[in-house]
Amino acid sequence: MHQTNIAVETKCNAIKLAFLNIRSLKNKSFLINDLITTNNLDFMFLNETWLEDSCSATVLNETAPPNFTFMSVCRTVRRGGGVAALFKDVYQCKQVSFGQYLSFEYLGIVLKGAPRILFIIIYRPPKYSPAFVEEFTEMLSMISSEFDCFAIAGDFNIHIDNAENKTTKEIITVLNTFDLIQHVHEPTHNRGHTLDLLISRGLNISSIVIKDVALSDHFCIFFDILISVTTESRSVSVRKRCINENTSVLFMEAISLTPSISADSVDLLLDSFNSKVKNVIDDIAPLKVSRKTGRQKSAWRKSTAVQSMKRQCRKAERMWRKTKLEIHYSIYKDSLRTFNVELGKARQSFFSNLINSNLNNTRTLFATVERLTNPPNQIASEMLSDSKCNEFASFFSEKINNIRKAISTSPSYAEVRHIRPQYQKEDTMSAFEEIDSKILEEIVQHLKSSTCYLDTLPTYFFKRVLNCLEADLLEVVNASLLSGTFPNSLKTAVVKPLLKKRNLDNTILSNYRPISNLPFIGKIIEKVVFNQLNKYLNSNGYLDNFQSGFRPHHSTETALIKIINDIRLNSESGKISVLVLLDLSAAFDTVDHNILLERLENLVGLSGMVIKWFRSYLEGRGYYVSIGEHKSKWTSMTCGVPQGSILAPLLFSLYMLPLSQIMRKNQIAYHSYADDTQIYLALSPNDYSPIDSLCQCIDEINSWMCENFLQLNKEKTEVIAFGNKDEVLKVNAYLDSRGLTTKNQVRNLGVILETDLSFSSHVKAVTKSAYYHLKNIARIRGFVSSQDLEKLVHAFITSRVDYCNGLLTGLPKKTIRQLQLIQNAAARILTRTRKSEHITPVLRSLHWLPVIFRIDFKVLLLVYKSLNGLGPKYI
Repeated sequence: MHQTNIAVETKCNAIKLAFLNIRSLKNKSFLINDLITTNNLDFMFLNETWLEDSCSATVLNETAPPNFTFMSVCRTVRRGGGVAALFKDVYQCKQVSFGQYLSFEYLGIVLKGAPRILFIIIYRPPKYSPAFVEEFTEMLSMISSEFDCFAIAGDFNIHIDNAENKTTKEIITVLNTFDLIQHVHEPTHNRGHTLDLLISRGLNISSIVIKDVALSDHFCIFFDILISVTTESRSVSVRKRCINENTSVLFMEAISLTPSISADSVDLLLDSFNSKVKNVIDDIAPLKVSRKTGRQKSAWRKSTAVQSMKRQCRKAERMWRKTKLEIHYSIYKDSLRTFNVELGKARQSFFSNLINSNLNNTRTLFATVERLTNPPNQIASEMLSDSKCNEFASFFSEKINNIRKAISTSPSYAEVRHIRPQYQKEDTMSAFEEIDSKILEEIVQHLKSSTCYLDTLPTYFFKRVLNCLEADLLEVVNASLLSGTFPNSLKTAVVKPLLKKRNLDNTILSNYRPISNLPFIGKIIEKVVFNQLNKYLNSNGYLDNFQSGFRPHHSTETALIKIINDIRLNSESGKISVLVLLDLSAAFDTVDHNILLERLENLVGLSGMVIKWFRSYLEGRGYYVSIGEHKSKWTSMTCGVPQGSILAPLLFSLYMLPLSQIMRKNQIAYHSYADDTQIYLALSPNDYSPIDSLCQCIDEINSWMCENFLQLNKEKTEVIAFGNKDEVLKVNAYLDSRGLTTKNQVRNLGVILETDLSFSSHVKAVTKSAYYHLKNIARIRGFVSSQDLEKLVHAFITSRVDYCNGLLTGLPKKTIRQLQLIQNAAARILTRTRKSEHITPVLRSLHWLPVIFRIDFKVLLLVYKSLNGLGPKYI
């Protein structure tokens, strides 16, 4: 387990910097990465990167070592240009601008310290520009008035060593005017002139070395600055067991020698089980805590081939620097090129293995592509403390408490009669069935291998040694089922705040969503209960037919097909359809435990040990917030179904069961997917009386929500009408008069619907999203194999084109054509086919069905499933 600890401190030290005109970074990114690591640099300034917007982040990600971040300005013209800065992430920097200039490019970075320090990286094209001196002087006037300490490094393309040069005289005059020091007095180009300059004021610059690093025709300028700088001391605490292939064998041998567990209660049984497992694993693979700081090495650089090639490069470099012979210089450059190729292969192999091992894990695939195409997203130093964790815990808890308080004080709640309906069920479920080892093994192996901080063993290792733990684990699971008790130690969740979007302010609590992680053994017990409860519910028909959330053979697509099909049938009959999308606020988190238990007992028919187990499962739950090594106090969870649990979606569906009675009573059609509920009706022309029933239904829903401590968010509830354009305008006016504000388009379960059901906005949204991901995939195709690239295409592009494509049947070819262009573009990127070549043979070689046929295939597949009992009843 890796945990990051950040301490902010200000100290006086020498930072190591370097500047180089790289003349195309794209094919030298690995070598610059190596240069930074080898020389232990804090800052690396580059110009003439030749980077454009389409590839800058990808190349800079390759260039930056693991503990580095970067900033850049892409080139504005085709020839030359582009500046960038790479620096250790312990330094607090921000990018600044002093306006735009036509005669040169620049990047400004402010380093936080006492005082602040400004770094400017400049590139001036070699073509003479009479405006340069004037514009450079203008920028210096702004810098000098705002900063006491600054350094400017860049390729000025001026022979500063030629005192008779006109531009040289003008530049020297400007430097003297602003009392600036120019530190470079040696040639910086292999033809013998001083083109690259280092200019400063108010800084102690020392250890200046001009060195040919054989990466371009310019030399690299190394220098140190003694400054008092604010840094974020970012140390990574690694808590890890050394687990290898032999560990499994040793563990199973050792565990077989220990006695079987026995106890009077399930809590003691589980404690004995965890203690037994922990003692064995601590003996075989003890948990070691190490703290890594400073320099880190990319995983793919640790291979034997890469290390061997690097040694050859160093050997060739030493020989060249010793002899100064041209032949040895050529040998050194050849070895650098070979080393660069080897690094590229190693990186490709690393990410290939990562992609292959996570084919069914979209989240990891997305994170991998994000890591390759965007700058790293750092945790704000302000967030790393116990007090901040406590603030998060209080914020998440108060949010739910405020919602419940708002509900209990609302007028709708005051009007509710708190009389719970009683239901008599002929069939009841009073006891769970014991499970055998075969069922247990099947459940464990099919659960996701996510590990919680509270787990004794990593989940992947737990699955590997399941055979030797099976008897004891079976004892724990069956004891829980038969005693009607859920172990107390499994009721605590570890909550990690996750930033909703990377562009949001990472210091504002409301920009985070809580991500819960629960112990793995608890998920095993939950899965056993889920299977038996689900079997009981399905055999007795207790589940709502129009609830599609988290049920086998149900999906968002089947739900939308049902709704859109009803709307299309209404339109064909000349009727107008009105659809209302109800929005609930934090629905899963506000579920009342007493009401839920009452519903399980009276409405579903749970009794005896089963209802006792659910009462035990819901009571005494809590969580703590964890960020890095820091965590909050334990916080009680008095309401809500546990986020991240297996039972939560099913329990919420059962909690919502009575809601359907309101829609049926008012003769309003409805459909739900978890907490997304939508109601709709048909109107005959000029007959708007059903809208009165709709309004009454919404009021009754709101009252029912209040009674059940669910908050209907009226501001986010959306209304849309479908049908003839003129009739829709009339209906919209009538709906607006009744307080139901209508929209021309809405997003429903990820699909954008318009009043004419043309799906043009949805197709545009899919196109925009697909091309964004396609652009990212195109950026990384240089170091990903064709097979891995195709997997990424299917994960990010095909999945989007295919999502709910059953709704698109019958649309004009013009609309479908836009989706076909996405598929064509993906095929061209994958096969590197030119735009002038026909795409049909390419699609055929990839065995990709064209989009129009994929739509037909989806419809046929749904029909087949429906006819063979593999689809929802409503289809």
